[in-house]
Amino acid sequence: MPEFARRGYNGVMNLAAELGAILSPDRVLADEGALRAYDCDAYAVERNYPTAIVLPESTEETARIVRWCVVNRIPFTARGAGTGLSGGVLPAKGGVVISTKRMNRILAIDLQNRTMRAQAGIANKRLTDAVRANGLHFAPDPSSQTVSTLGGNIGENAGGPHTLKYGVTLQHIEAVTLVEPSGEVVQIARSSGFDFLALIVGGEGTLGVVTEAVVKLTRLPKAVETCLIAFPEVRMATEAVAEIIKSGLIPAALELVDHGIMGALQAAFGLVFPEGSRALLLVECDGEDADLVKEEMGNVAEIARSQGAIDVTVAQNETERAKLWTARKKGVGAMGRLAPSVVTHDGVIPRSKLPEMLDSVYRIAAEKKVGVANIFHAGDGNLHPCFYFDDRDPAQVKAVVEAGEAVIDLCLSLGGSITGEHGVGVEKLDLMERMFTPQDLELQAMAKRIFNDDDLCNPCKVLPNQRSCVEHRVRWRGTAW
Repeated sequence: MPEFARRGYNGVMNLAAELGAILSPDRVLADEGALRAYDCDAYAVERNYPTAIVLPESTEETARIVRWCVVNRIPFTARGAGTGLSGGVLPAKGGVVISTKRMNRILAIDLQNRTMRAQAGIANKRLTDAVRANGLHFAPDPSSQTVSTLGGNIGENAGGPHTLKYGVTLQHIEAVTLVEPSGEVVQIARSSGFDFLALIVGGEGTLGVVTEAVVKLTRLPKAVETCLIAFPEVRMATEAVAEIIKSGLIPAALELVDHGIMGALQAAFGLVFPEGSRALLLVECDGEDADLVKEEMGNVAEIARSQGAIDVTVAQNETERAKLWTARKKGVGAMGRLAPSVVTHDGVIPRSKLPEMLDSVYRIAAEKKVGVANIFHAGDGNLHPCFYFDDRDPAQVKAVVEAGEAVIDLCLSLGGSITGEHGVGVEKLDLMERMFTPQDLELQAMAKRIFNDDDLCNPCKVLPNQRSCVEHRVRWRGTAW
């Protein structure tokens, strides 16, 4: 039974019964299998059981659940698809997980104003699927977009391969419906006053539960050129990235895949790459004028060849384009062929530092004796080193954690950041003090206290050294720390 159930409320069955009275018994999960399924997100190094999971279908039901939790002093955490990579939905103090799984409807589409209103639990890709025939799309495209939810994208301010040109989630949100940590329902939209929307988007679910959002829809480009460029060395590929950006070109996407990911893709899907290649750049250019887009891609290819590219393959149709994107979209999933577990890190550096940074990532992995592969948004310097290991071995877990911290320290030393799009969650709690001064952190804490003073809403996330969190972290982290 979860620790929270033993020490807190009158037991998990009483809690489940009361929650069932608010919703219905079939929308409250409290059996062992369900609790285990919700004890972590894709950052599986840290786990903790919730006490129960609820499945509301509307804003009103969510608000009733939150008010019940507040009255009973029970922590609660909103969760979408669980694809997050920083432990952002770890039920740190147990309590109630509010799953948005059944809140997955499109509520309104306004083609004239290019907006859509949808519930938070809808998968990212469904937003685009609903309007593609109208020549529109929802631009943020995280690699998990077939399953990751709108609410999760909002919580983490998610990006994706096309962030380089189209920006992150915040740039594509007009308004949200928020259940505040008190249980009150409010509408937060863009305005000429304080930009509270920018606090909620990227707030990692600590400032309330987003139940609906109005999103911007972007016109699909009339012309798209996609190419896969092969290099014999990773350093050559990183140097090509720096030269492409230096030239003034801004592709829609500029992604790097190294030999580790290539090997996993070969093992998992039988993909074949040009002989002698150890790194790939996936580049996409788009726009309204087909001739200009072709010219832009030609300039990219010319720069790549000047930096040592050994093969440039340009897609000739949509089928070939989708095939080229396979190397990027399925890369992380393919790593299951290399080891039972993967931790994907998320640091940011100036693009000019990519060659130095990648050399150091391989060195750190060798020193810690862990495997590493790299697949990331090279165009905006957003790194995703993927350390693969066996999480049943505490020594390997410890080595992976230490390797990740070493990578983030290096990002900071190069003038970068500890996260680009995966968020802080619990993974980077200890690293916040390396990036921010005590004064910086206190300002952030003050903003959080306005919404969530008692830390019942997604507790123990983002900000380090919160009261009552230390003992919980010792328990859920186990022997690796």
